[in-house]
Amino acid sequence: MQKSVRYNEGHALYLAFLARKEGTKRGFLSKKAAEASRWHEKWFALYQNVLFYFEGEQSGRPAGMYLLEGCSCERTPAPPRTSAGPAGARDALDKQYYFTVLFGHEGQKPLELRCEEEQAGKEWMEAIHQASYADILIEREVLMQKYIHLVQIVETEKIAANQLRHQLEDQDTEIERLKSEIVALNKTKERMRPYHSHQEDEDPDIKKIKKVQSFMRGWLCRRKWKTIVQDYICSPHAESMRKRNQIVFTMVEAETEYVHQLYILVNGFLRPLRMAASSKKPPISHDDVSSIFLNSETIMFLHEIFHQGLKARLANWPTLVLADLFDILLPMLNIYQEFVRNHQYSLQVLANCKQNRDFDKLLKQYEANPACEGRMLETFLTYPMFQIPRYIITLHELLAHTPHEHVERKSLEFAKSKLEELSRVMHDEVSDTENIRKNLAIERMIVEGCDILLDTSQTFIRQGSLIQVPSVERGKLSKVRLGSLSLKKEGERQCFLFTKHFLICTRSSGGKLHLLKTGGVLSLIQCTLIEEPDASDDDSKGSGHMFGHLDFKIVVEPPDAAPFTVVLLAPSRQEKAAWMSDISQCVDNIRCNGLMTIVFEENSKVTVPHMIKSDARLHKDDTDICFSKTLNSCKVPQIRYASVERLLERLTDLRFLSIDFLNTFLHTYRIFTTATVVLAKLSDIYKRPFTSIPVRSLELFFATSPNNRGEHMVDGKSPRLCRKFSSPPPLAVSRTSSPVRARKLSLTSSLNARIGALDLTTSSCSSSPTTHSPTASPPPHTAVLESSPADRAGDPTELSPCRSPSTPRHLRYRQPGGQAADSSHCSVSPASAFAIATAAAGHGSPPGFNNTERTCDKEFIIRRTATNRVLNVLRHWVSKHAQDFELNNELKMNVLNLLEEVLRDPDLLPQERKATANILRALSQDDQDDIHLKLEDIIQMTDCPKAECFETLSAMELAEQITLLDHVVFRSIPYEEFLGQGWMKLDKNERTPYIMKTSQHFNEMSNLVASQIMNYADISSRANAIEKWVAVADICRCLHNYNGVLEITAALNRSAIYRLKKTWAKVSKQTKALMDKLQKTVSSEGRFKNLRETLKNCNPPAVPYLGMYLTDLAFIEEGTPNFTEEGLVNFSKMRMISHIIREIRQFQQTAYRIDQQPKVIQYLLDKALIIDEDTLYELSLKIEPRLPA
Repeated sequence: MQKSVRYNEGHALYLAFLARKEGTKRGFLSKKAAEASRWHEKWFALYQNVLFYFEGEQSGRPAGMYLLEGCSCERTPAPPRTSAGPAGARDALDKQYYFTVLFGHEGQKPLELRCEEEQAGKEWMEAIHQASYADILIEREVLMQKYIHLVQIVETEKIAANQLRHQLEDQDTEIERLKSEIVALNKTKERMRPYHSHQEDEDPDIKKIKKVQSFMRGWLCRRKWKTIVQDYICSPHAESMRKRNQIVFTMVEAETEYVHQLYILVNGFLRPLRMAASSKKPPISHDDVSSIFLNSETIMFLHEIFHQGLKARLANWPTLVLADLFDILLPMLNIYQEFVRNHQYSLQVLANCKQNRDFDKLLKQYEANPACEGRMLETFLTYPMFQIPRYIITLHELLAHTPHEHVERKSLEFAKSKLEELSRVMHDEVSDTENIRKNLAIERMIVEGCDILLDTSQTFIRQGSLIQVPSVERGKLSKVRLGSLSLKKEGERQCFLFTKHFLICTRSSGGKLHLLKTGGVLSLIQCTLIEEPDASDDDSKGSGHMFGHLDFKIVVEPPDAAPFTVVLLAPSRQEKAAWMSDISQCVDNIRCNGLMTIVFEENSKVTVPHMIKSDARLHKDDTDICFSKTLNSCKVPQIRYASVERLLERLTDLRFLSIDFLNTFLHTYRIFTTATVVLAKLSDIYKRPFTSIPVRSLELFFATSPNNRGEHMVDGKSPRLCRKFSSPPPLAVSRTSSPVRARKLSLTSSLNARIGALDLTTSSCSSSPTTHSPTASPPPHTAVLESSPADRAGDPTELSPCRSPSTPRHLRYRQPGGQAADSSHCSVSPASAFAIATAAAGHGSPPGFNNTERTCDKEFIIRRTATNRVLNVLRHWVSKHAQDFELNNELKMNVLNLLEEVLRDPDLLPQERKATANILRALSQDDQDDIHLKLEDIIQMTDCPKAECFETLSAMELAEQITLLDHVVFRSIPYEEFLGQGWMKLDKNERTPYIMKTSQHFNEMSNLVASQIMNYADISSRANAIEKWVAVADICRCLHNYNGVLEITAALNRSAIYRLKKTWAKVSKQTKALMDKLQKTVSSEGRFKNLRETLKNCNPPAVPYLGMYLTDLAFIEEGTPNFTEEGLVNFSKMRMISHIIREIRQFQQTAYRIDQQPKVIQYLLDKALIIDEDTLYELSLKIEPRLPA
């Protein structure tokens, strides 16, 4: 065998087996041995390029093998034989066929073979020749030679081409030299030529013909080239490239501004505060500095590099390639996740540090730097939060104007997808940041400051103007009229509602806010809300008629002071309903948390908010629901994605009373469900609470204690007893104090004719101070609560029930020992009773109170809780979303039928019946307040015989009436038109008629301003008109009508007016400076950055620019889908949409107190005064023609 071949024995055996069975050539051959004269007969088998030989035909293992690749085979003569031996044997040997196999490897001995027949020998030689692949090797060698020859030819051609190139360059240089010599010779010849005409000159006619021909050729060429250029300029590709370049230029400007903001943040705040932290008396620690400015310096360095790259790209204009810059930027943007995750904590640390006077003084000194332009540190810390969405918008616009075959389209799409993924993570962190900024802005507006707003758990709900009615002795309202001017001026208060507190402020002439010295900060845990005065209260009855039922009371019972009452008047019934709904919802949340504190205080040492937050069952992701990391006002994780069924379940969940979720759901439910489905769910909860409410919604309280779980499962026969129920939140609040204080109660129940006593622990039902004999006074921690039969109704010592809507009539408060209270009363709501029952479960069952009685109590509690929850949702729906019922009469009738069915319930509690009647009355009333007028009503009331002209109207009159009209049009937009981008569809006039009407009104007012200015022929009158309209715009700014400001500034910036240089030269410098100030306020730069800041710091009533909110909604709609790939509702998107709608409705609900002036309104709405755009420009050219070029 060949010595240089390595082979695997198993593989060789397998090949030998194949050779024996399927070999190309097989048979006996004689192989010459190492000795010169000896031959051995072997059985050979040829398979592909391997030759095997065996000892015999039946041998299974080969004796050897040869690799024939590259070998040669040739015939050899018979070897000479010795004379010994018989002659016949020598003749036989000579007739045999001899051939030799020569191998190409050095040192390999040739293989000598022989066979009996010549034909067989030739076949063997042919087979070996084919197995050696000699032809293929020869062909390969030929091809290699050809390849080498071609390579040599190419190299030769390259050398020749290089030589020719050098020769051409030398020839070009020589030609240029000769040309310069010819030019010099021609100049010399011209100077030497005598100044006379030659006789051999051409004929003048021929010259003229040549000149005309040359002119025509040039004109045709220029025309053709101009046509080509114009066609390209008008082509979609050129337009797309222009827009794309403009987007890039805008992006560079925005990046420059952003880097400047980061520079101010780092060099104006971070580094000085680091130095201050290293001083002898540091106003702030290094840890706090690191917490406030986490990653700020790294972000600045990153964007400085990115900004330098953008500016370098502008040097390659008009070919702008940005994809590689984003490829560099994307891996580093993860630092934004840490910044966003830390942002809320940083603002909290900053708020805590501000309580240090030295730090607050130092911070105000830094903020007074002119580079800050009046912006606070919180503003600079918030700028990075909006950078990722800004990049997404830019990339979205770039992709819209980037052709599909563009070299960087795929890279831009990849960058956009990565940024959107990062943005989805950041969106969950933004809502809390916005709330903290709002709280800090309000805290800055209050002169005395307000420490409760520095609590990050305070969530802003609403603000507005209310009138506080003064009171005299004994809590009686003073006899004042609602229309009294002194009451409106002296009693007007700016009110702010938060989740835990209610602030009442007065506004000074300078616009600053001052908290009332008494009753300025009301803790909602100490408040009782009274919507309607009692019929027995004569003074309240008179006040109700006096104030048109626009008043409501807040009874405050502080633990360390005497109780007092705050009486407030709302501007309208809708305003009152909205305030009442929000206040009651906040109080319900606090009472629910207090109730859970009572229930858990003996079973766990952990506080309730922490217990709820750490309970994995409350925020556990599932296949049909997914939670985010941020918390809502109840300190429960917010929903990110959920199915429609889980959202409806959360709406009626007894554990959650979040205003954020309720507002978000009621604002956006049309996107993923219908009002009929929502109402059907509420109806099922009311009618079948035990089967409609999921088990997980009812297991919170009973799953806390092992004793509770054991007791609820005692009787397994009833299917309803196998369910676990949670504590119900009350519908409205009763006059109870803070649930921190506890006292022992004795409960005697008359339910189902069973009587049993039970000593339980629950919260105090405190009321007004009582007057009784000291000897008969019980211990301060004991009281008796028992059932009162009907025949005791006339007992003079019997006290009226509490105002809680869930208090049974048969429960009365009685002093032990028969001593009646003079002026106090107390009751127990179902929620409190349930707390009592739950607390008792941990101490075992007293004698005389079996499992059936406890079950009846629990069923009673769940039914009352379900009723309260349904009424709570309906009250919020009817009071704050009345447009749903105005536009859907079928829905209104179904709700009326449900409320009437609730009223027919014989087990309904008195306060529940009263609450139902209030909702029914609010839903049934058709009369609207006078201030809620429509534009059509105003037009009908302006039928004046003579209209005023512009000269006779003052700027104040024009500004007030423009503001009134703008707010009426703005207020008339129903919030459902803000869903689904209907204003951008083809059928926008049918889908969003009121948004289209608002846009039309904006254009008509802007056209009126421009038309009025152009009506004047002389320059002075036009300049006076401009100054007057600028004054009107400034008054609109003072009235917070920023839509009116934009109407006027847009008219003044029209090309027909802006080009009148002579007219603007007559306008005073003060007016121009005021014009610049107004334009800066309403500028669209930075997504209306200045206008947003102004709106956050102003109080309603106000008229914002609607286009700003429509842009935000369009960005949200286009950037995120309504549903996930799994079919879940994107509730994070719904929450963002709801926040914008809530801000819009906040400005819609507060009306202006401006009297209508029909003559002024008739002038403003007179369409005959409006001139179209083309006519305006023609007039402008006629007044001041274009200057010659």
